[in-house]
Amino acid sequence: MMHRRVVPFYIRLKMVEISTDKNRLQISTIHAFLTGSYWAKGRTIEEVKKSIDHSLCFGVYVDDEQIGFARVCTDYTILAYLMDVFILPKFRGLGYAKMLMKVIIDEPQLQKCHTWMLKTNDAHSLYEQFDFTELSDPRKVMERIIK
Repeated sequence: MMHRRVVPFYIRLKMVEISTDKNRLQISTIHAFLTGSYWAKGRTIEEVKKSIDHSLCFGVYVDDEQIGFARVCTDYTILAYLMDVFILPKFRGLGYAKMLMKVIIDEPQLQKCHTWMLKTNDAHSLYEQFDFTELSDPRKVMERIIK
């Protein structure tokens, strides 16, 4: 079921690629960003590798340098859970996050998923552009957080 896809774009004369090829992922870049983020602070490199192994991943590259990442936990049929989305700070404000989201939403392998979920503290305006909304009935969703 897994296939690799590369979607090329040009922004301001720079070659931008978004790829699902896990072999291109720069694990050290992903780990360095995630371990300092509010949602994955302290995540080990082993945990990052394991989460990548069990997800559909999207790398964002400018001139072969990885500048962004996202992963989707999914059964490819019902649920797609978007996680660990980021663009490195020095590349923000140039449209890369919107481009990444468009590629994820349009990914052929995810088209049967009718429920998409994510958590965010600060990127609501990005996700709202792709039809994400607050829960219509939060009483129907539960979570179990282990600390």
